[in-house]
Order: sequence, then structure tokens, then C-alpha cells
Amino acid sequence: MNNADLLKIAKTFGDPVYVYDAQKIVSQFNRLTNAFGGVKHLKLNYAAKALSNINILKLMNSLGSGLDTVSIQEVQLGLLAGFRPEDIIFTPNGVSLEEIEEAAKLGARINIDNLSILEQFGSKHPDIPVCIRINPHVMAGGNSNISVGHIDSKFGISIHQIPHLLRIVELTKMNINGIHMHTGSDILDIDVFLYASEILFETAKNFPSLDFIDFGSGFKVPYKEGDIETNVEELGKKLSNRFNEFCKEYGKELTLAFEPGKFLVSQAGYFLTKVNVVKQTTSTVFASVDSGFNHLIRPMLYGASHEISNISNPKGRERYYSVVGYICETDTFASNRRINEISEGDILCFKNAGAYCFTMASNYNSRFRPPEVLWYKNKAHLIRERENFDDLIQNQVDVKNLFESKKEKAAVK
Repeated sequence: MNNADLLKIAKTFGDPVYVYDAQKIVSQFNRLTNAFGGVKHLKLNYAAKALSNINILKLMNSLGSGLDTVSIQEVQLGLLAGFRPEDIIFTPNGVSLEEIEEAAKLGARINIDNLSILEQFGSKHPDIPVCIRINPHVMAGGNSNISVGHIDSKFGISIHQIPHLLRIVELTKMNINGIHMHTGSDILDIDVFLYASEILFETAKNFPSLDFIDFGSGFKVPYKEGDIETNVEELGKKLSNRFNEFCKEYGKELTLAFEPGKFLVSQAGYFLTKVNVVKQTTSTVFASVDSGFNHLIRPMLYGASHEISNISNPKGRERYYSVVGYICETDTFASNRRINEISEGDILCFKNAGAYCFTMASNYNSRFRPPEVLWYKNKAHLIRERENFDDLIQNQVDVKNLFESKKEKAAVK
């Protein structure tokens, strides 16, 4: 996609608007597949939480991806998008036994991350295969909110609890068909990933009937020119060789599984906003846009740095701007960032807006959520309409005659 395409989309569908480049998603999927070409059985399960629009799910399904889900609603979305139940894995955290049973009833594969639910589920449904999520106690990831494999994490069953876990499996006679871990997102050091993988291999030896080992994901993508990223080709070569060795030791060809989300869709996304006001203070020039952390919360929540470009004036003289939103709180997207000269009415483009942007959007300040557009085969397709006021109030219940006005009270007297 180029600036002209993006400007045309902003003009056609209005702003703000999310735009996704389908070809970039396809190329990322192929890149990861090729990186692990040395493995006989590979399964990529797209993490639906990253970007859950049904058209994106359909695209993933067409590529041969499975689906990683964390809620019963994502399981239902996956089925609606055409995924086979057996190609959907349900990996929730802290949900009820009833929700896990509902996912199992729909045919999804089950991944359990705590001993209590494991014992309850195994006692009631010993014939339903279950994957177990292990916490390897490895600190990895670019932010504490997305580092989920360390010792204090709420995710996974501690490796120190393996003896207890094995007792549950023995007592319930349940079928453990998979072992899983996810250490965190934005992993740069592949040696840390390989170290955690060795813990997973060691754990897997306790279960003789495995079909797959799921290594999670968390591959870092670049957020700006020259930014560092996970070397998936090097990881693919090293982990594939080690995985193949383990399969020989194990005596069975297993499937190597991943659950990439951000890696597949982040760089495919663009978020387009219009500049409402350019405000000069004594020390700062603010560019205030028609959006806020209600649409893109990652900079405020994770300290994420999204590249921002002025696609209305790409050759303008660079100046320093702080790009801020219209929310009635501090919602700073970028501080003192060099951007081509900005005028009111210009369209700014936030890159890497494909993952955890729309899916984390809200109606805070009673603002509407923007539309989503898919760029596919050089054509823009509207895949979600812009919300309107009716959407904002559709589930609110206006209880009639509940409150007496002051005038009514006075009339009664």
C-alpha cells in the first residue's frame, strides 16, 4: 500500500479508520511457515485476540491456519469463520469449568492452565483429550504486562507442580495429548526461547501419548525503521533441529505448534487519524488528532512506540511534535517526535496498528469505534462499519418513570 491508497481510504470511509493489508498478512504467514520448513508436522494457530474481525479469521483459515482462542466467544467466531472445531484450540486463563465444558462441547481442543480445573475436568470428562499449559518460570517479553512465563505469573501450571499434576492425571486417567507454554510477547533473545523450550521438552517426557507440543509465540516485529526484531529464520533452524531430535528420543513424530498473533497482523495494520488542532505552547507543539487511547491504547498501556507519518505532507520539513488525542485524560501517542510538518486537517498514519488496536478499543468518553477496512487485491473492502449513536445506546435500558423530577415533586406538594 502507498500513501495515495491510504488517503483515498480515509476520504472514502472517513477518519479515524483502521486499514489492514491482506498481502502483508499472507507474507508473514508464509515467512513463519518457511522458517520451520525442516519440521515434518507444523501447525500455526493464529491468536484471534490480536485481531478478531471475522474476515481476518476467514483469511487465516484460507491459508491453512488453525485458531488459538481465549474465550468461548472467540471459539464461536472461529466456527462462524469456517474453522473446523478440531483446528481451534481453547487456551483461556482463569475461566470457569462451565466455559471449558462449553468449548469442549463445540469440539474445540482444550488447553488447561491450573490444577483445580484440570482435576475437575479430568474427573468428569476423562475421555476428552487435554493439553496442559506449563509455566516454565522464564522471564521474557518486552513489557511486564506481556511477560507471562515468569514465576509470579498467573498463567500456566508451575514446573514445580509437575508431581501434583502427574498425580491428577493418574487418578483421573485423563488423556494428555499436548504440552504448551507461552513466555511472553516481543521476545528478542532466541536463546531465552530455546532455553524455555528445553524445559518444555523435559516436561513432555512425563506424558507418553502426546500429539503436539505448543511453543506459544511472542516474536517481536519492528515498530520503526531499523528496529530490531526476532530472527525467526535462525530460531526456526535451531528449534526445528532440536524438535526433530526430541521426536526421535520420544519415539513418535509430534506436531510443532505455534500461536502467532502480532507477528502475523501487526505490520499489516494502519490507523489513520485527522489532525484537529495544532497547538503551540512555550516548549511543545501539540498535534491533536480525532482519536485517543479509546482507539489505540498500546502507547499508554505498554509504552509502545508506533511510527507516525504525515501522509498528507510526506515531503514537508521535519519538525518536532507531540501527538495527542481528544480523550479527557492524558493520551499521548508520541512525545517530541520528528514528523513532516503538520497542518490542521492533515491525515496522520500510525503504523503497526494491526494487532491489539481495534480489539482493545472502547467507547470511553462515549466515542464511537472506527470502521475497519481490508485492502485485498488492490481494492478496499469495508469489513466493519463505523459505530453510530444507536450502537452506543442499543443495550442501555431506559427505565421509564423511575425518577421524579423536581418539578413533579413540587406539583405533588
